[in-house]
Amino acid sequence: MAPTPKECDFLVIGIGSGGLAAARRASGQYGMKTIAVENSRLGGTCVNVGCVPKKVTWNAAAIKETIHEAKAYGFSVEETAPFDWTSFKHKRDAYVKRLNGIYEKNLKNDKVEYLNGTASFVSKDVVKVVGQDGQEQHVRAKKILVAVGGRPSKIGVEGEELGINSDGFFDLEKQPKKVAVIGAGYIAVEMAGMFHHLGTETHLFIRHDKFLRTFDPMIQDKIMEEYRRQGLHIHTNSSQSKLEDLGNGWKKLHYKDDEGESTMDVDCVLWAIGRTPEVEKLKLENAGVELDEKNHIKVDKYQNTNVDGIYALGDVCNAGAELTPVAIAAGRKLGDRLFGGKNDAHLDYTNIPSVVFSHPTVGSIGLTEPEAREKFGDSVKIYTSSFTAMYYAMMEPEDKGPTAYKLVCEGPNERVVGLHILGQGSDEILQGFGVAIKMGATKADFDSCVAIHPTSAEELVTMK
Repeated sequence: MAPTPKECDFLVIGIGSGGLAAARRASGQYGMKTIAVENSRLGGTCVNVGCVPKKVTWNAAAIKETIHEAKAYGFSVEETAPFDWTSFKHKRDAYVKRLNGIYEKNLKNDKVEYLNGTASFVSKDVVKVVGQDGQEQHVRAKKILVAVGGRPSKIGVEGEELGINSDGFFDLEKQPKKVAVIGAGYIAVEMAGMFHHLGTETHLFIRHDKFLRTFDPMIQDKIMEEYRRQGLHIHTNSSQSKLEDLGNGWKKLHYKDDEGESTMDVDCVLWAIGRTPEVEKLKLENAGVELDEKNHIKVDKYQNTNVDGIYALGDVCNAGAELTPVAIAAGRKLGDRLFGGKNDAHLDYTNIPSVVFSHPTVGSIGLTEPEAREKFGDSVKIYTSSFTAMYYAMMEPEDKGPTAYKLVCEGPNERVVGLHILGQGSDEILQGFGVAIKMGATKADFDSCVAIHPTSAEELVTMK
């Protein structure tokens, strides 16, 4: 006989950043009786194996770059020992653990009941939760949000289990000597850059002739060129057939690329080919929730599924823009709509800024040039600027990194419909310009802003 269900107004399954935002908005701001279920560490992908530990590691790699470049400014900096990967890893873990505690504290402060366990639907309004101890309880909710995120996808080659995925990157106790990174998206590009700058011989394998293929062609070309200049080994038009164990921690990767079929001995293979929605354990079929062809939960612009009273947000659904701030914003909007009386509250998924923490960083918002030309035709006008940032003025030519900016404008008023930037500080620069583009700024609006000199960003308001 099934246990008597707990009753609540709002049940949130998966409390990463988006689920947490929705739960706190419902309970802390609107006083709804809210229960949140999570079967992993609080904070989801971003806090535990994503944005947060990634940015900390990127910072370490950027410091390593600065140490190398300091000589050009008259500093004599010598490293007395190699980068201490192990102690850095443990310190990073401790930081993440503190964040987990903050998440739990925030739930308590907002009077959200937290259940540590795995959730699955019994019906459209009842969910079974199996705790870590095997104990089971049922929860009946008036409204249910699914925000469980995703997991790294599998590539399906023989010996795949001998490698690691992007989650496993943060479990590495020792720094690999030679790594093969498989993938062409932002996760692969970021992790390849971090490995390389921290001293690992890095090989990046991509399926086509470019990586970051959803970004503007200028970004693709410039960052490919820069990664090669820095010394990363990029294998284009590649595929992998097998990974075998050689013993002593080393593996042999069998692959094919532009040079033909070959093998490579490495002590780490990192698969970074994308992420898959984490839906299997949910038993969504018991609630009648529909999935698309990629196993994402189908939602409309209000995060509604096809079942009344069940909602989804974040990487588990097909709304687009699989980014932590997107999930947070969508969670807050959903809480406002469901419990705050704001009946039309929903996230606008257009013109969402995104950043790649490569070396150097990349920022993008709006349409790429090809997308704009397809949508607007001959009314598109492009402004570009490519230059050497003043930071590199004291360095030898072979040590100078690129900076490249592009504005994509449309119509007689030259509304800015796309902005794509590469170079130092692009991550910080983009946030402010993102506001302008979201507000519908034109090229004339950009031009009317007095430049801050000397900066790289001034190029964005002085383009001709």
